[in-house]
Amino acid sequence: MLLRSMLAFLLVMFATAAQAATIMVWGDSLSAGYGLKAGEAWPTLLQTRLDAQGFRHRVVNGSVSGETSAGGRSRLPAALAQHKPDIVILELGANDGLRGLPPKLLAQNLEAMIAESGKIGAKVLLIGMQMPPNYGPAYTRQFTQTFTDVARTTNTPLVPFLFEGFGDRAELFLPDGIHPTAEAQHIILDTVWAGLQPMLKTLSARR
Repeated sequence: MLLRSMLAFLLVMFATAAQAATIMVWGDSLSAGYGLKAGEAWPTLLQTRLDAQGFRHRVVNGSVSGETSAGGRSRLPAALAQHKPDIVILELGANDGLRGLPPKLLAQNLEAMIAESGKIGAKVLLIGMQMPPNYGPAYTRQFTQTFTDVARTTNTPLVPFLFEGFGDRAELFLPDGIHPTAEAQHIILDTVWAGLQPMLKTLSARR
């Protein structure tokens, strides 16, 4: 009787482990929690929501403050090998824009990271960003369009704008005017969740 119970327990544990997946957030300070207390950044809130809704998926936050798309591209292969994610939430490009780097270079780096993730079977959710109008209409338009073009070219799901719903609300940003407050992290989570949720359903179906 005891042996049967142990075997049943092991089978349940094995099935649970088989259903678990890894979601890796690959971004910059906007995802690394710059200026926030531990546990306030949206990737941590994502883990809490997954747990609350019964998902056993693990969130790994590989975001680094100040990261550009080139830096993220160079670091990605090692992170993929280490964490073996099933889903990569790709949130990079803001620092490229703030530095006025060519959108064409941003596109190349994003496409390379999507391709690299695909090599291990990971699905990518691309997160878009926009630049403030003081960068000029031509550049801001090209920058925003880059994410749309990359998503279409690579057939990748896209969240058009990380700051959707609050980008023009100064009270939801830290004094630097760039990084969202703790309150804004909940809005960001809802925005990302809208793009991630269909992928979670597909992931569950595959398992």
